[in-house]
Amino acid sequence: MTHEFSPFLFQIVDLDQKRNQNREALRALSKELDSSDQVMVCFGNMFVQLPKTKTKDMLQKDQELLDEEIAKLRKELKVKVSRLLEAQGKPELKGYNLKPLSAEEMWFMRKVVDG
Repeated sequence: MTHEFSPFLFQIVDLDQKRNQNREALRALSKELDSSDQVMVCFGNMFVQLPKTKTKDMLQKDQELLDEEIAKLRKELKVKVSRLLEAQGKPELKGYNLKPLSAEEMWFMRKVVDG
């Protein structure tokens, strides 16, 4: 892999780690048995006490932003790989531009398959 792709890959890995940490935090908040409406949240080197609902909202919004940024970086990476292969005179990767089915498309597929 060339150095041109390294920043994209490291960014994607870093953002994915943050997304997993957010997912863990959301899960911990939902499992928390303490009836307190306040939770301690770490921002860098500082702990802040915030309402549980506000914390969940912040984490969910952050998850959405991370998902968007990761998708954008992956799309840019695909374009760069295609350009590299073209410049090297290699054929385009088969199946590289596949996209997953949406929830609605999956519903219709299950309906067709199940009869």
